[in-house]
Amino acid sequence: MREETPLKLKPLSAILFGSRWLQMPLYLGLIVAQAVYVYLFWVELTHLVQETPHLTEEKIMLIVLGLIDVVMISNLLIMVIVGGYETFVSRLGLAGHPDEPDWLSHVNANVLKVKLATAIIGISSIHLLKTFINAPNLDEKTLLWQVVIHMSFVLSAVGIAAIDRLMSHSIPAISKH
Repeated sequence: MREETPLKLKPLSAILFGSRWLQMPLYLGLIVAQAVYVYLFWVELTHLVQETPHLTEEKIMLIVLGLIDVVMISNLLIMVIVGGYETFVSRLGLAGHPDEPDWLSHVNANVLKVKLATAIIGISSIHLLKTFINAPNLDEKTLLWQVVIHMSFVLSAVGIAAIDRLMSHSIPAISKH
């Protein structure tokens, strides 16, 4: 099997194209943020286990929703780290790997935006559920604003998905010669 030689780029093109590697520290920083969320998860889980005999069902539910929230934010981080790197920096070379995520094989900037918007709605839903459980302790203004903010996330995601759908049907495939 013959290996292809890389295409030689003009100097300006090489600089512009190479600038994508400046995103590497950003993705590494998100990995550190992921580690912080893992730590936060274990702190909250330890608190739940140790304090369970002294907690009400409502408090347990709020802590569990907090754990779910941490997991969903962590999932969002993975989508941004892996999908963003694959889309904007370099291929990961995972084709055929048994642990390759299904969504990664067809990820692009638009797919990533829709997935991120959906994940944000899920995270917002968890926050809203926590708010409703804790509603007796909150004022109406706080409840109203959280619903308004959640609905703006939902409408934004629907808009992003609609634009993506329109663009994918209206832009003809560009062929490379």
